[in-house]
Amino acid sequence: MSIPCLSLLWVSLFANTSKAQVDNSDAAATLVGSEVSYLHDQAARGDAMANYKLGRLYMTGTGVSLNYAEAAKFLHAAAVQGLPEAESVLGYLYESGKGVPQDYRGAFDYYALAAKQGDLTAANNLAVLYEQGRGVRKDIRKTVDWYGRAAEGGHVVAQCNLGTLYFRGKGVAQNYAQAAAWFGKAADAGYAPGQQILAWMYFKGKGVPQDYAKAAHWLQMAAHGSNPRAQMDLGYLYEQGKGVPLDYVTAYMWYKTAESGGDGHARERLQSLSRLMTEQQIRQANAAATGLTSSIPKGEAIEESQSIRSAFNPEP
Repeated sequence: MSIPCLSLLWVSLFANTSKAQVDNSDAAATLVGSEVSYLHDQAARGDAMANYKLGRLYMTGTGVSLNYAEAAKFLHAAAVQGLPEAESVLGYLYESGKGVPQDYRGAFDYYALAAKQGDLTAANNLAVLYEQGRGVRKDIRKTVDWYGRAAEGGHVVAQCNLGTLYFRGKGVAQNYAQAAAWFGKAADAGYAPGQQILAWMYFKGKGVPQDYAKAAHWLQMAAHGSNPRAQMDLGYLYEQGKGVPLDYVTAYMWYKTAESGGDGHARERLQSLSRLMTEQQIRQANAAATGLTSSIPKGEAIEESQSIRSAFNPEP
């Protein structure tokens, strides 16, 4: 699902892949069994939070059968009482057409209600609709405004989206330093796509001094956070010996890990690098990749690549 990300709204510097997302931190998703019955009783009595929690459970299929139509019913009951969390998630359902007919204007209206009550996810998603002109006329000034509100509130996806606007000079004066600052906030918060993009900027010297070691540092963080694009880029640094020691075995290991994570370019890099390695080195790298893959937590499924086009690999 998204709030990416639940599908998350991810950021791309070179292609607009922004998507609505649903806040995935809700503790309601852990409720099961008798607690579900209790929520049904409370929801029938008009409890807004109980209706919201039930809606989330039906969206995830936790303790109940996955049913977006049921989710929408309970979320509607909570939203009419002005609960911003429910308004935000209901906006996502209307935008994605899950459980209700797809309706961008309906999504916009619910996001707007939640965003005006301070819901950061809704503010980010509202900015996406303004940027894409879905459900509302395109308005880059309002895009910047709503991304800014969410970003200032600490929403990491919005921070990356705002950074992207500064990187592109879209709606704001192009400013690589400002872009790097916003990506850095997301990176410091542990957001892997922000870490990967910040690494790109250090590698290229865009908005920050060129520093291969810092690029490698941020890629290490993102790569261990199950980001296949960062794993590919980190492999490239080891293959070239930039910011890290030249090490074909480690490079191959990261490429193999990225391939396991679904990166479509990994196979080409593996084939190219294998020509420079012995059979023993390849076996060693494969064994290391198997161990690494089992130790790295699996990220949530996403609908498309969440990372920027590789800045390290010369091939697209």
